[in-house]
Amino acid sequence: MSTMSAAAVAVWLSAVYFACANDTEHDTLLERNASMERSMGLKQRTALYRDVVTILSRAHADRNVYPSAGVLFVHVLEREYFKGEFPPYPKSGDAINDPITFNTNLMGYPDRPGWLRYIQRTPHSDGVLYGSPTANNVGRPTVIEITAYNRRTFETARHNLVINIMGTEEFPLPYQAEFYIKNMNVEEMLASEVLGDFLGAVKNIWQPERLNAINITSALDRGGRVPLPINNLKEGVYVMVGADVPFSSCLREVESPHNQLRCSQEMEPVISCDKKFRAQFQIDWCKISLVDIHKVVPVYITRPDPGTGILPEFGEYNPPSESLKNRDYFYDFLITLAVPFAVAVVLFFILGYTMCCRREGVIQLVHHSSIQKSTKELRSMSKNREISWPLSTLPVFNPVSGEVVPPLHPDNYETTSMPLMQTQTNLQNQITIPQQRPSGKWYS
Repeated sequence: MSTMSAAAVAVWLSAVYFACANDTEHDTLLERNASMERSMGLKQRTALYRDVVTILSRAHADRNVYPSAGVLFVHVLEREYFKGEFPPYPKSGDAINDPITFNTNLMGYPDRPGWLRYIQRTPHSDGVLYGSPTANNVGRPTVIEITAYNRRTFETARHNLVINIMGTEEFPLPYQAEFYIKNMNVEEMLASEVLGDFLGAVKNIWQPERLNAINITSALDRGGRVPLPINNLKEGVYVMVGADVPFSSCLREVESPHNQLRCSQEMEPVISCDKKFRAQFQIDWCKISLVDIHKVVPVYITRPDPGTGILPEFGEYNPPSESLKNRDYFYDFLITLAVPFAVAVVLFFILGYTMCCRREGVIQLVHHSSIQKSTKELRSMSKNREISWPLSTLPVFNPVSGEVVPPLHPDNYETTSMPLMQTQTNLQNQITIPQQRPSGKWYS
C-alpha cells in the first residue's frame, strides 16, 4: 500500500512539474507575442505619424495612393524616411546628413509616364513627384519604382508606389484658368501652405463653390530660360486651377481691348484684383489663359492600324530563337549579277542589229561619215584662205632712201600660230634698213 502511494505521489509530482513548465513556456510565449505586438504597434504608429510605410529588409512595402483624374497629384519623397536604410556614421552622435538622390521610373520602363514629373533641387532636399493624371489613365494601376541612392556610402533602397487613378464625374471642372507666377519656383509652389494661399486668393476674386488645382508646370518646361543667379531670381511657374462657375469680371478684364493693347506694347495691364495677389504672388496677367471646356471643340485623331512589325501597347517582345538556320547566298549573288548582265547583252544585240542590219541604221552611219568628211574639208580650206595681215607684217617704207622693205616673213610662212604683234629683232628674216650718213664738217 505504501509502495502504491509512493508511486502515485511521484506521478502526481511529475504531472505538476510538466504543467508548471507548460505554464511557464506559455507565459514566455505570451510575453514574446506582447512585445512583438508592442513593437509592431510602435512601428505602425511611427508609420502613421510619418505618413509612410514601414521599411522591410532594405525594401519598402508597396504604397497605394488614389488620386483623381483632372486633379493635381503631389507625392513627397522624404529623405528622413530613407536614412534608416543606410548605415550610420562611424562616430555616434554625428548628425546624419548624407546626400540622397532619387530615381523614379515606371515599372518595366526607363522613364515615368507622360503626365508625371519629378523634381529635386539638391541631394539634401526632398524629392517631389507631381502631375495631373488624365481620364485615359483611369482604371489602370501605375506602378512607380522609387530608388534612393546614398551618395556617401553608395547604398540603395527601393520601394514601389502604386497609383490607382480614380475617375469621377465632378472632375475636371469646366472653367479653367492658368496663371503665370513670376516669383515662384515649382517646388515652392508645390508646398501645401503656399498652394493653399494661392487658391485662397483665387477664390476671393472668383467666388466659386468648388475650386481645385489642376496642374502645375515649371516655366522651364514651357521653353523659359534659366534665370541668372543674381537678385534671387525665380524661374517662374504656371498654375492651372478649375472652378464650377463662369469667370469673374476681374478675370475678364484681361480680355479688354485696352489691356490687350498694353500687353502688345509689353506694358503691364490694369487689373483691379491684382492687389489680392501682389503681397505674395507676382502674376503676369498678359500670360493668363481662360478656357471653357464647354466651348472647346474636340479633335479626334484616328491612329492607323499598326502592322505586323509594331509591338502592342502592352505586350512582351519575344526575340527569335538562337538556333537560326544557315542561309546560302550564292544563288542570290548569281541572280543579282546574271539578270542585269543578261538584260545588257540583249540590249546590245538589239542596238547592233538596228544600227548595222537595218536600213535606218545604215543611213545614220552614212550620214555620220559624210559629216566627218565635210568637217575635215572645211578645216583644210580654212588653213589656205587669204587673211588680212596685221600692220606689223606689212612692207616697211624708208622715208630717207625710198626703199621698200619686204615683209618680215616669207609667203609660205605659217601664220596661224604667229602672234599679231612681235619684235622684229627676234625674227630670222629681218632686213636691216640702210641709213644715210649726214654730210658736213661736223661729221666725223
